[in-house]
Amino acid sequence: FGPTLSLHPLAFTLCPLALHQLYYDPNIENKNLAQKWLMQAQISAQAWQFCWALLRPDKVPEIQYFGASALHTKISRYWGDIPAEQYGTLKTQLFSQIALFASGSKIVLTRLCVALASLALNMMPEAWPGAVGEMVRAFQEEGGAADGRARCLALLELLTVLPEEFQTSRLPQYRKGQVRGALGREWAAVCPLLQQLLRQPESPAPVKARALKCLSSWVLLDVPLSESEGLLEAGFAALADPELFDTAVEAIVNAISQPDSQRYVSTLLKLVPQVLQLQEQLREAVQNGDMETSHGICRIAVSLGENHSRSLLEQVEHWQSFLALVNMIMFCTGIPGHYPVNETTSSLTLTFWYTLQDDIMSFEAEKQTVYLQVYRPVYFQLVDVLLHKAQFPTDEEYASWTSDEKEQFRIYRVDISDTLMYVYEMLGAELLSNLYDKLGRLLTNAEQPTSWQHTEALLYGFQSIAETIDVNYSDVIPGLIGLIPRININNVQLADTVMFTIGALAEWLADHPVMLSSVLPLVLQALGNPDLSVSSVSTLKKICRECKYDLPPYATNIVAVSQEVLIKQIHKTSQCMWLMQALGFLLSALPVEDILRNLHSLITPYIQQLEKLADETPNPSNKLAIIHILGLLSNLFTTLDITKQEEESGDSAPPIKSTPPQTGPNPVVVVLQQVFALIQTVLSKWLNDSQVVEAVCAIFEKSVKTLLHDFAPMVSQLSEMLGQMYSTIPQASALDLTRQMMHIFASETDHFPPIKALFELVTSVTLTIFQQGPRDHPDIVDSFMQLQAQALKRKPDLFLSENLDVKAVFHCGVLSLKFPEAPTVKSTCLFFTELLPHCADVPPVGQVVQDDGKLLLLAVLEAIGGQSSRSLMDQFAEVLFCMNKHCFGLLTVWLKEALQSPGFPSSRVSNEQKDTFSQQVLRERVNKRRVKDIVKEFTLVCRGLHGTEYAAEY
Repeated sequence: FGPTLSLHPLAFTLCPLALHQLYYDPNIENKNLAQKWLMQAQISAQAWQFCWALLRPDKVPEIQYFGASALHTKISRYWGDIPAEQYGTLKTQLFSQIALFASGSKIVLTRLCVALASLALNMMPEAWPGAVGEMVRAFQEEGGAADGRARCLALLELLTVLPEEFQTSRLPQYRKGQVRGALGREWAAVCPLLQQLLRQPESPAPVKARALKCLSSWVLLDVPLSESEGLLEAGFAALADPELFDTAVEAIVNAISQPDSQRYVSTLLKLVPQVLQLQEQLREAVQNGDMETSHGICRIAVSLGENHSRSLLEQVEHWQSFLALVNMIMFCTGIPGHYPVNETTSSLTLTFWYTLQDDIMSFEAEKQTVYLQVYRPVYFQLVDVLLHKAQFPTDEEYASWTSDEKEQFRIYRVDISDTLMYVYEMLGAELLSNLYDKLGRLLTNAEQPTSWQHTEALLYGFQSIAETIDVNYSDVIPGLIGLIPRININNVQLADTVMFTIGALAEWLADHPVMLSSVLPLVLQALGNPDLSVSSVSTLKKICRECKYDLPPYATNIVAVSQEVLIKQIHKTSQCMWLMQALGFLLSALPVEDILRNLHSLITPYIQQLEKLADETPNPSNKLAIIHILGLLSNLFTTLDITKQEEESGDSAPPIKSTPPQTGPNPVVVVLQQVFALIQTVLSKWLNDSQVVEAVCAIFEKSVKTLLHDFAPMVSQLSEMLGQMYSTIPQASALDLTRQMMHIFASETDHFPPIKALFELVTSVTLTIFQQGPRDHPDIVDSFMQLQAQALKRKPDLFLSENLDVKAVFHCGVLSLKFPEAPTVKSTCLFFTELLPHCADVPPVGQVVQDDGKLLLLAVLEAIGGQSSRSLMDQFAEVLFCMNKHCFGLLTVWLKEALQSPGFPSSRVSNEQKDTFSQQVLRERVNKRRVKDIVKEFTLVCRGLHGTEYAAEY
């Protein structure tokens, strides 16, 4: 067994050696070589000879298994290679082998059954009519080495894998329909056999278990539920036998869950009492802590309720039995114990409550009213059950949970929160009143001590609803805000929920600012607790964003507390950034002199620290500190926006909130001008480090986005700094910032000259990169193409400049289309779709397209021909569409010339197909969508994928 992968004539001898090497050789290279060789052996012509030899009784199971797998591979994938006259022989041989292995290795038997199943599916219905009936008869005949029980199990294995093989088979679509129909007719041969085996008292448990598995497999073919009534009855009876329980559950759930089963309402009605009879077994399982049994019974009840609630609701005369089923599912939702440690069942039921609510609410008004009378009390009970299930365990118990269990419990609570939010749609304001009454009784009852868990769960209910539902109209929120300070917060989880609840009510507080004084002290106090970092900071940010015009009286205190926690480094980096954003919102509503005063006290410690760091020799630890400080400034400037004061305080806010129009420079600009020299010093030391450069650019990019035209005083010095940066060490972030300034200041004649000079400089530097080899810099190329596209969009006359080499930029674009990175190619296509419309009004553009446009077309055709990812075809189609729209005459000539080349853009397309493509494209000068479809069709032909499964998914 040498290094070559060509198949040796002695494959039969070599296969055992290769298998031994695959399973037992410690050398991974030898294993990989053996695996490649074996895969090739499986599909070789010799496989027909050696696979039977490998199944001999003297071989070990691993070798026999490979022989059986080779048979299945040949039949399932290379069916066309088998002559029709050999079908019968192959079928007989497989029957014989299955009979031999009925008492042998289980894994080999299963593989042989799968091979025979594949044979049957390929022969059905014409070449092997009544296949299943023949299988049943063949295994019921006496004789052979295997005893009756082994033959029965082998037959059941074969019947089980037959539908499974159908589900995964590679049959063409038209054959799938034929074979599905044939299999449906074969159910008549399978059903009585299963019924007989399940009902016979003397049938051994393994036979019954296999029969139930077989039922599970066949119901996936949508066999009529009405024809399975007897089998399902036997399945329910099997639930009493622990050995059969799991397989019985699977069979019942699969049968009930089939989409087609809802047509058989009379059968569904017969199933309801059978499910209800399981309640005693369910209660016993819960009492005994038997999670598997309670889980299985719950699955059955939920699958019946969830899949058929509409059908069962409509059977008005049976409303009591369906209500009993709903209550049984409620019991499963409220099953005792904490999820996921003591139980894993309750989570299965949550989707049912959505489905039932949807079905009730979808009835017409009159019918809906009747159902709501019955089910509103049920849903109020559900809320109580869910909030009970959402309660944390005792502190000691929770401390003993693993991190994985805690995470599962967190996700489970999120699911409960989503369910409560949904239930609110049905129960409305009464639900909030209900929660408020309970919380009020809990907090005002001095005689009865309450657990923090109970309080936390009720607050969690409020938070779940207030987070997504507009509660501004609710009359209980003032009372809730009044209750919050009365809560004895002696626990992190409770404190977290109090914070998140206040955060969820931030919009309400904006409309009722008088209540801020009740909750703000709690939030500021929580800021100092590292355990409450996420909840306290996110809540403060929400309040500062929603209520900023009501916060000036509290601003000094908020800034002082925030400064203190920032200096003490209580919070992680991301929370520090959120906190800075919160302060940005807060300061935005203050008069300019107050903003400047607060900014000075807030930023000075960081500026001093940055000055110290700028003098140090660069190393990894001071790099992190620099990036952190720059990040704090970026996040502060992201939200500090005084320009929105007037517009936001116009109609909706009372006049008292409005602030006089600002005069003088924007406070952010004042600060940036003060620290500009320091930032340049930092840059000079760290110009080689892309992360520091990105952090510097982020400060200005965030400021530009927020300040827009107010950023004007900074344009000149920033343009100069960016030019120096990019000339020394080009980085994508500098190009992105240039693009941002281009976007905002393109039409401002006073401020645009420095941006024009910067644009010409970075273009020139980038062209040099292209000359030296741009493959190592796809990010720079991506940003460069986006910048050029922005220039063409906002200021096309830049391309009239003598300092801009339009021809070189065009050629760089053509080169960039061939990059493997999808984002870069997308940006380049965007560049060309912006460039081509200027063929007429920008002479240098028109000239370069006339001279070199054919190169662009060739690059686009190469991509469509298979050089680029199929996911990018829409972008290339847009370039082609623009060429057709803006240089039609030239495109007509270029297309003809390009497509005349033999084998271009793909050897798989004929001249006729190329002509058709060319004509279709040239015809479409208005309908861009149609050009995209033409390109998609042509690229599939070029890649040899037209008419395949891949094409169907495309």
